[in-house]
Amino acid sequence: MSLNQQKNNDKINKETDKIPFSFFVWYNTYAIAMNNREPGQDRNVAALSELFMCGGFNFMNNDEYFMKIALKNAAKAASFDEVPVGAVIVKEGKIISQGYNKREAKQSVFSHAEIEAIKKANKKLNSWRLEDCTIYVTLEPCIMCSGAIIQSRFKKIVFGALDPKGGAIVSSINVLEAKNINWKPEIVYGVLQEECSEILKKYFKTKRIWWKTWITKFSVILYYQYEF
Repeated sequence: MSLNQQKNNDKINKETDKIPFSFFVWYNTYAIAMNNREPGQDRNVAALSELFMCGGFNFMNNDEYFMKIALKNAAKAASFDEVPVGAVIVKEGKIISQGYNKREAKQSVFSHAEIEAIKKANKKLNSWRLEDCTIYVTLEPCIMCSGAIIQSRFKKIVFGALDPKGGAIVSSINVLEAKNINWKPEIVYGVLQEECSEILKKYFKTKRIWWKTWITKFSVILYYQYEF
């Protein structure tokens, strides 16, 4: 092998080292699927099927995965005519509690999704300290919930939609900027933001339509009652 060829090989090896290992797994799975396809089956269809089966397309990160579950809790809240907010608490990659908004059902200002989930986590771990836990919430926590999250010593807060009026971490105020605060968890926001915002928009749109329909019917009744 000549000196130039050796230099070229070294350069190729250095560039190859920069490629993530996951790419090689993905590529090899694709290649195997191309060879193992059924007779007459389109090779791209076969490859995609194999990739999905083997987890080759694992684009959803952990934050998105757990936020999806929080969204399911938000949907459950909407089914009970509650403002659709959901929360999930995770420790060491496992869900230890879930909660959704129950303020109307319990007629309690404390029954936000975060508080419901925190209470369950406290009971499960038999501790008020949630230092090794991450809480996922579909909507930016309010002042009350932000305080509870700080007091619980959460390691990380992840939320989806911003709350311009009531958000107490990014939007309206930031409680973590309070002077001499003794606990500051990591903050991640904007995870599945569109989905988290959309479920709220649909809920309030439905409520507005219901009110408009009710007011229209009531107006018609009054009109005919006093007209004739």
